[in-house]
Amino acid sequence: MNKHILNTVNQKFINDNLDADIVSLLLSKTDFGNVDIKELVEQIEAKKKCKNKLPTWYITENIYYPNKLNIEQTSSEITAQYKSTLVKGNSIIDLTGGFGVDAFYFSKQFKDVIHCELDANLSEIVAHNFKTLEVNQISTVTIDGIHYLKNSDAVFNCIYIDPSRRHDSKGKVFYLKDCLPDVTEHLDLLFKHSKTILIKASPMLDISIGLSELKWVKDIHVVAVDNDVKELLFLLEANFENDVTIKTINLVENNHQVFNFRISEEKHSEPSYNLPKNYLYEPNSAIMKAGAFNTISSALKLFKLHKHSHLYTSEKEIEFPGRRFKVIDVLPYSKKVIAKQFSKTKANITTRNFPETVAKIRTKFNIKDGGDSFLFFTTNVNNEKIVIVTEQIRK
Repeated sequence: MNKHILNTVNQKFINDNLDADIVSLLLSKTDFGNVDIKELVEQIEAKKKCKNKLPTWYITENIYYPNKLNIEQTSSEITAQYKSTLVKGNSIIDLTGGFGVDAFYFSKQFKDVIHCELDANLSEIVAHNFKTLEVNQISTVTIDGIHYLKNSDAVFNCIYIDPSRRHDSKGKVFYLKDCLPDVTEHLDLLFKHSKTILIKASPMLDISIGLSELKWVKDIHVVAVDNDVKELLFLLEANFENDVTIKTINLVENNHQVFNFRISEEKHSEPSYNLPKNYLYEPNSAIMKAGAFNTISSALKLFKLHKHSHLYTSEKEIEFPGRRFKVIDVLPYSKKVIAKQFSKTKANITTRNFPETVAKIRTKFNIKDGGDSFLFFTTNVNNEKIVIVTEQIRK
């Protein structure tokens, strides 16, 4: 951590050049004394990534930023704030502290927070930022979190851990055991120090696999932001043996969409099927990730179009955790019919349980993206290929 970056002149340069061309800055011959131009550019690039993701940090003066990769990997403020509401008490330890966004929000629920970070430079940066943000109840420790627990007798109200993908792991990670630290290997150690464990996992993780790797799972939170799944959160409680609750939330401005269900409910729910009626519903991404395909039909008294289509319909409009549409027409999937109505027009296209891709459909019928029409290419309860013509309800 180069503290000269915090000098007034250098901070002004960073703020004045947030919209500047990075290549031009790197080629400039401006002399900054104790600070290299590359260091200032790193600050600029990292701060720019915080504008929407971490607005509190972005608007606070004298924040020191790590490289932009750390910003990309950290929780957003909106997800950190959500997860902080799931637990509370006197003490919590964040075993994989990173840039400290989660610890910052945990400090609003806990009297004492320990932030563990093995990277000494990042730990120093985080300590400086907490002081700048006037947060006093967080202790930063430069250490591997698991190692800290192994050498401690402390007991916490909660342990939080956000394992990352192994460096030698190829492609996407679908198992917790493929992450570092391997929480599956350290569960007994974690429960020795707390009765409550909160684990953040990649949205790519298969929920059923995560359940099979862990024990005493009480709740699973599927967290989406603007219909994009960002996090899976496994809340473990010592000796909990009852049915697991899956809680889905789509964090959208002024309208958080929530739908909760128990795993046993999904297994035993029997949806009702029917042809498209006046309204069509498409579940948000959190519900799709959670696999609440049957429960949402029975809980909200909606008809499902087909076992594998995951689209729902009703005679009268209802509130729904996802997108809602007014059905204008239902057409058979016929090249002649579709070409006649939509060739050389604009429409938004979605496919569900349909053999052709959106790209192929656009090319085949010369339909451009956009406009007010929403076309759903899908399969109905009679296994017929159909096109549902709709308009989105945006209220």
